[in-house]
Amino acid sequence: MTTSIEDRFRAMWRRSDELFGLLDAEAMYEQPISLRHPVIFYVGHLPAFAWNQVCRGLLGRASFNEGFDHLFERGIDPVGVDAHQDATSWPPMAEVEAYRDRVREALIEAVPEVTSRAGDNPLAARGRIFEVAIEHELMHQETLQYMFQQLPPERKRRPAGMPPTRLDGAAPPGEVEVRGGPVVLGARFDELPFGWDNEFPEQVVQVGDLVMDRTPVRTSEYLEFVSDDGYRRRELWADGDWRWRERIGLEQPVFWSSDGDRRFYHTMFDRLDLELVRDWPVYASLAEARAYARWRGRRLPTEAEVVRAAYTTPDGSIRSFPWGEGAPSPDHGNFDFAHWAPTPVGAFPRGDSAWGVAELVGNGWEWTSSVFAPFPGFEPTISSYPGYSADFFDGRHFVMLGASWATPAQLIRRSFRNWFQDRYPYMFAKFRTVRAA
Repeated sequence: MTTSIEDRFRAMWRRSDELFGLLDAEAMYEQPISLRHPVIFYVGHLPAFAWNQVCRGLLGRASFNEGFDHLFERGIDPVGVDAHQDATSWPPMAEVEAYRDRVREALIEAVPEVTSRAGDNPLAARGRIFEVAIEHELMHQETLQYMFQQLPPERKRRPAGMPPTRLDGAAPPGEVEVRGGPVVLGARFDELPFGWDNEFPEQVVQVGDLVMDRTPVRTSEYLEFVSDDGYRRRELWADGDWRWRERIGLEQPVFWSSDGDRRFYHTMFDRLDLELVRDWPVYASLAEARAYARWRGRRLPTEAEVVRAAYTTPDGSIRSFPWGEGAPSPDHGNFDFAHWAPTPVGAFPRGDSAWGVAELVGNGWEWTSSVFAPFPGFEPTISSYPGYSADFFDGRHFVMLGASWATPAQLIRRSFRNWFQDRYPYMFAKFRTVRAA
């Protein structure tokens, strides 16, 4: 049975409200990550984005709170700085929630009108404009968790039914040879029910033979790098990465802490001895991943190499998912808030690719060495937001593929591309290394 747009909106809003409900009232005005707005901005941003795309952008409706439409219109991604000083005077929470609720009512009311325009507007066709609003909010359900992760535990409440922390079941380390050949990147606009403009058009590129880590770099492996003075060895770091590391005083991943000789791993709700989670993936910035790869005498894979290992088979066919054609399920990996924390690498063997590479989807986005850039023939496809992708084609953002534990299942598709700055250390992002075959 196909779920209606209205039901999908309501289910999505329930999850968003549950996520914001994890925080106490005072935390809503805090700025957990200095490069992002306070939490309250996002309470208003999610409805403002949907209103600006659907009701104002496509339907041309008059605003009922133009000030909020602009105040919450767009987040920030400052480049070249380590912190953003927020000077905005944010409105009371009750006003923001009232705005949110009114926008939600307007979106439900807009469904018949958008449907009636499906014949003459590409954004109305197939309900694409609703997918813009839905996928945007789903993406923010994850990025909010990056922020909440940085809040102290006493500001957060555990979700009901949260499963116990998983510490066993890791796949053994090893390498997998992935033979070179053609790789299909992106998708055809008329063949994909919905995709963001950076996913189009489809292109075919060639990659060579390579040997890839079977599993992502795990905590115990990364600890060897840290213990070998990896953060203090200038020769392992690119010039800009080294200056950044020195400037902010980074000595280990931001998800770790030290107390004397002991190190700890911080999850959303717990502080765990690092030895307990030795088989979890390490979360790190691309800058840190590059230094680690150089320490091992290896490199990070390109976007095309990860796609080859994940979605292409040895016989040359292409899969919708690394495991085949079946829709993403809890047996395929750690995503969709199933565990609320990482799990041991490779703990879901049913999610392995045809080459035998484990965990290319789930448990953390996979860093690539590829700059986030348009595919040849790129055109903005969202007329109300032409800069959605183009504003980040700046050489400072890099492609990430796959999914994390906090990625909603709907966002798992072969052509989906995520991106972040290379010196942004707060994402649930893992990595693996490759070498020549």
